[in-house]
Amino acid sequence: MTDFPLHTTQSAPEAAHANLQAAEKKMGFLPNIFAKMAEAPTLLEAYLTLDGIYAKTSLSPVEQQAALLAISADNQCSFCVAAHTGGIKKAGADDELIKDLRSRKTPNDAKIAAGTRFARHLNAQRGWAEQTELDAFLEAGFSHQQILELVIACALKTLSNYTNHVAGTPLNEELKPLAWKADT
Repeated sequence: MTDFPLHTTQSAPEAAHANLQAAEKKMGFLPNIFAKMAEAPTLLEAYLTLDGIYAKTSLSPVEQQAALLAISADNQCSFCVAAHTGGIKKAGADDELIKDLRSRKTPNDAKIAAGTRFARHLNAQRGWAEQTELDAFLEAGFSHQQILELVIACALKTLSNYTNHVAGTPLNEELKPLAWKADT
């Protein structure tokens, strides 16, 4: 595998400095995914910008993180599963929901189950959603707007999961307690 640099705020290309500093300030540490993305400052900017936009969707914080966690588990992205485990805990999800999502099982919460099922379907089908899946999502109480908002979730996970796979992003020490293996 090609050895991609794990940048610091000092070693990164100049165009990535401000975004890395802002991320480090917000999170309290510099996530290694951003340190890898910094090699292509426009990728880092695209991810951070889109992440900020996704946070503004009509999906609840738990629904947002559940979709990202479910897609990351399906894509076998250990870094993002750990990161979104932390995100969904912060959003208020219980341990049972988190365990179900990490193990790719159907959650007990019917609405979260419908949301993650659709997000996973949309991701797996590369956007070619089947009508039965669209109908089930809408029948669970979601809207047409939220169908399109989950396209943002898929785009985010394409950017981050693919980066982690190509660049071999290691877990930060801060994320190691949330580590995950694809076979769990």
